Amino acid sequence: MGRKSIKDDKNIYFKTREELGLTRAQASELIGTISESRLEKLETGKTAIYPEDVVTLAAAYKKPELCNHYCAHECRIGQDSVPEVKISSLSEIVLGMLASLNSLEGQKNRLVEITADGVISDDELQDFINIQKQLNQIGLTVDALKLWMSNTIAEGKIDKEKLEQLGYKRI
Repeated sequence: MGRKSIKDDKNIYFKTREELGLTRAQASELIGTISESRLEKLETGKTAIYPEDVVTLAAAYKKPELCNHYCAHECRIGQDSVPEVKISSLSEIVLGMLASLNSLEGQKNRLVEITADGVISDDELQDFINIQKQLNQIGLTVDALKLWMSNTIAEGKIDKEKLEQLGYKRI
């Protein structure tokens, strides 16, 4: 194995490879479609990383969260519309989802009142914003569950073929 880098400002792709204990040569061989020299350039920011590169790295490293990171931080479109999803345990995700749903339960009737006339008046605006924040939190927990599922499949803890036979489709 090669020597470990002492560089401080490593990007997520560099860190992920190192966490897996791979040299660039080993990673390039594992990936199959990215040369060692290109990998070095991607990891050090000497060349732009493309979505296809991220998908390839995520699959080879079995780290689907690399795709979310790219979309949330590096893609110009995604920076405005894709939230960063934190890796969590299944129990944390489920408890977070239940907490979000419970807090929204009390706001359900208020949302109907606000939107019934198709206009959000100034006196309704703050309540509407608060409800929207709760809905965004539910969306984040759904995204966290999807990421958990992707990671669990990538790690081989759930049989992807069996899931597909049962009608599972990644959304």
